[in-house]
Amino acid sequence: MNLTEALCCPRCRGPLCGEGPGRLRCAATECAMSGSRFLYANGQPVLIDFEASIFYRESYLHSRGVGAERDDTGRGFGKTMRSLIWGGRNRVAPRIAEDLATRLRGRDPRARLLVIGGGAIGAGVEKLYDGAIHVIGMDVYASPNTSFIADAHAIPLRAESVDAVWIQAVLEHVLDPDVVAEEIHRVLKPNGLIYADTPFLQQVHEGAYDFTRFTLSGHRWLFRDFEEIETGPVGGAGTTLAQTIRYTFRALGLGDKIATLLTLPFFWLRFLDPLMARRPNADAAAGVYFFGQKTGRGIGPKDMLDFYEAQAASPVRLKRKVRPPAAVGPAFPSPEGA
Repeated sequence: MNLTEALCCPRCRGPLCGEGPGRLRCAATECAMSGSRFLYANGQPVLIDFEASIFYRESYLHSRGVGAERDDTGRGFGKTMRSLIWGGRNRVAPRIAEDLATRLRGRDPRARLLVIGGGAIGAGVEKLYDGAIHVIGMDVYASPNTSFIADAHAIPLRAESVDAVWIQAVLEHVLDPDVVAEEIHRVLKPNGLIYADTPFLQQVHEGAYDFTRFTLSGHRWLFRDFEEIETGPVGGAGTTLAQTIRYTFRALGLGDKIATLLTLPFFWLRFLDPLMARRPNADAAAGVYFFGQKTGRGIGPKDMLDFYEAQAASPVRLKRKVRPPAAVGPAFPSPEGA
């Protein structure tokens, strides 16, 4: 199945028809979206159901789309200074990326990885783009790294069409993370892999498009339908404190550049992260991550208490076997509308 065949209507999940820019539309005649063709931005289809999305159709009519002007280069004064203050790189993601790539190559040379928020390549995860894995990028704007534009609340891919999903620093920017998690579960094949990292104690970024934060336990519950491979904090209390100092200066009206410069003397705080006890560090982490698998063995409500207590078990990261659902009781019902 090629990518075009894997695409589906974001509203009815039916197949698409038509080829070439400006011709793609829903093939299900009973679907209201079949009456008009999907927009294209920079040659990529905009597969968004605008009636059910925060985004506006008008944003894509005469431009590359929402967020097209953001700085994804990793260069510039602000990005350079911030990298000095809190390390600049996610230390977990590169390790998981290598693990995930190894697992996928061992399964199928044609394995598909869906990168949600893939407009820019995440720092340290270039391993995923070495050509050994078929990467499908999606974001709310067109870029050289994306195949189509979509809203993660309605991923325009058929059920069980990808082998893995990578969603890094994205879930804080969606209105309903539970629906997005359900969508990820839907498009993953059995035994498919999921990696997600999301802010916990971070200040607002991306302005009006920033909605949610997760504790480590809350993040685990978000992915309750998946079996855990490992999970833990991304950036500890030291990193959080450095970020808070910078935002405190900003709140005093000093401006972004001055606030960043005044925070620079506190760069050493991030080096405290590895020295801290695991659970207190997770309780004050800048972000959290989850690496798991779609096996049919998720967790139930009573597992959450054990999950929190188990966080103190390892100074590095948590690896824990989960019991089958039958042993833990029923999980909460899945959210509607995925």
